[in-house]
Amino acid sequence: MAARPPNYFFNNTQTRPPLRPIRTSFLHKLLQPHIPNSSHQLMGFLTLVISGGILLLLTGITITTIILGLIFFTPLILITSPIWIPLFIAAVGFLSLCGFGAVALGAVTWVYNYFSTRRSMVDNDDTADVKDYARGFGGYLQYYKVMKDTAPGA
Repeated sequence: MAARPPNYFFNNTQTRPPLRPIRTSFLHKLLQPHIPNSSHQLMGFLTLVISGGILLLLTGITITTIILGLIFFTPLILITSPIWIPLFIAAVGFLSLCGFGAVALGAVTWVYNYFSTRRSMVDNDDTADVKDYARGFGGYLQYYKVMKDTAPGA
């Protein structure tokens, strides 16, 4: 008859092997303070996991579609490249021309507005306040001259 393994639970004559301490992993120690303790935190964590999984799935589908598209359409692109390259160069040239034209138009408009508003500020009646101030100051100088001439000790 074959030897049976010792039964540690019902046989009091044999001693139990000593218990080994439970070793926790580094990850468990790292995550222990961050374990959610309420249903709101648990729902937030589940939402994060689900939305992250969906975004990861969509990223994988996008990359797969791009790779399959390149595999299937590369021969067509290579065969028709004598047509696409001049069209691409013409489109880039046209868009560059439009962009440079818009920048030049904006610069000319800004310069025109800058100089036209400066000229209109000089010709405008806003300078009337300055002229009134100068007249008042000139009157003050004339008053000061009269006072100086009539002063006994001047």
